[in-house]
Amino acid sequence: MKTKTIPFLGGVTPHTTAEELLANMAPLGATELTEVPWKAFPYRPSVHFKMAHTAVGILLFFEVQEKHVKAVYRDTNDPVYKDSCVEFFFSLDGSNYYNLEFNCIGTGLIGYGSAQRNERKRLPRETIEQVKTTSSIATESLENGDTEWRLLLHIPLAVFEAHTIRSLAGMRCTGNFYKCGDDLPEPHYVAWNPIDNPTPNFHLPQYFGELVFQ
Repeated sequence: MKTKTIPFLGGVTPHTTAEELLANMAPLGATELTEVPWKAFPYRPSVHFKMAHTAVGILLFFEVQEKHVKAVYRDTNDPVYKDSCVEFFFSLDGSNYYNLEFNCIGTGLIGYGSAQRNERKRLPRETIEQVKTTSSIATESLENGDTEWRLLLHIPLAVFEAHTIRSLAGMRCTGNFYKCGDDLPEPHYVAWNPIDNPTPNFHLPQYFGELVFQ
């Protein structure tokens, strides 16, 4: 199991601008997604993320370079995992977990429950839309032909509505980070913590890594 320490950033409020958030996160080291658990889907785009927590929520910043970029879904709780999509699965108790999924233009899908699909529910639109998203997609391809896009998520603690969280400081939780694109010309499934399962499935909390909040 991989372990990631999540730093605390002070001075962040619900009104802090995206530019200020990115400036605060600039000194943080980026973590690369390197696990490609399924041989049938060997393509691995370049994916790095930075994560921090604040007095009011979680900051998550993704940088992606991939061959194909797709953003069909525009409505909250649409199947954004079919687009160019990044995901963060997060458990506070090691069993039930939140799945936060956002495509490259910031359309979000969030669910909560156990790994049993019939026990999971989508969060209400008004809850999901509390997440502030800032996205950018390069207008020109890189030298290798890839397109670069970035996504900043400012996730209020209130989004984790099944819990009452006043602060994440000192907590040890579990989670995983993913990149996928089910309907892209080269479907792919990339993860932070390794997954040992015969077919693609991110909904396996037994393969989450450890998240230690400073």
